[in-house]
Amino acid sequence: MIYTVTLNPALDKTVEIPKLTIDVMNRITVMRTDPGGKGINVSKVIDKLGGKSVAVGILGGHTGESILSAVKKMGIETDFEFVEGETRTNLKIVDPVLHTNTDINEPGVTVSEEVMNKLLEKVPGKVKEGDIVILSGSIPKGTPKDIYAQWIKICKGKGAKVFLDADGEQLEIGLAASPYLIKPNNHELSALLNQKLETPKELESAAKELMKKYGIGKIVVSMGGEGALYVTNEKTIYAEGLIKVPVGSTVGAGDSVVAALAVAEEKGLSLEETVKLSTATGAANVMCSGTQAAEYDVIEGLIPKVVYRQI
Repeated sequence: MIYTVTLNPALDKTVEIPKLTIDVMNRITVMRTDPGGKGINVSKVIDKLGGKSVAVGILGGHTGESILSAVKKMGIETDFEFVEGETRTNLKIVDPVLHTNTDINEPGVTVSEEVMNKLLEKVPGKVKEGDIVILSGSIPKGTPKDIYAQWIKICKGKGAKVFLDADGEQLEIGLAASPYLIKPNNHELSALLNQKLETPKELESAAKELMKKYGIGKIVVSMGGEGALYVTNEKTIYAEGLIKVPVGSTVGAGDSVVAALAVAEEKGLSLEETVKLSTATGAANVMCSGTQAAEYDVIEGLIPKVVYRQI
């Protein structure tokens, strides 16, 4: 089973504003809302890929109830803890004329140590050997900074493979617990090693250094429109970004890649097959509006277009 953990979920409100301008009135031409937060986004894409997951996390208030209802309607299994306060609403502004995507994110609820400990005891207790646990996104106020490291240690102790998709301090602290897979972008990897890394070869060398230092099994380095680097102990593959893909929204694109990586890992796909599936899944979800998940037939149609090479 795949478990996705979202400690700071959100209701994602995506709007289109042509020629967004500061200091004047702007009119919304298109609007949609989706249950969001990185782990929930991952679960939505896993479902479209034909996989099964349990969406785990913390929700609050009427917004939390709306998110839970929407996720359940998608047929996704859930295990959320409810807390006082209101789950955040994040605003995503897409400008189809200037081709920009702007995120305005609320901070979210404050979570007590008692609630976090309850979730920490309950969910990892269900995890068994061979499961995949995905820790994604920011953490709410009141949460210990090493919470992801705690999850990693407990889940690894049960024989699960842990994917860590976080940035900044949560990524840095989490590394010490040796997750199975991490997915930084090129800027985050540069910041971790205090180096300016630009070329695939430079990024590969840095990734190998982290793998050796922390005992990480796999690292996928996102390079935006330039593609991604897939690094394992045995080989490294560079996948080019798919060109001429109509952009609906870039929000959740990275989450869709993580979803494909998890499904590929669960199925035991080769690295080459994993590269093709995850690249196509990321591109297909960029084509969608909001943070809705792309249908599998769209993903399937993009797989033959993926260009990659071993480096």
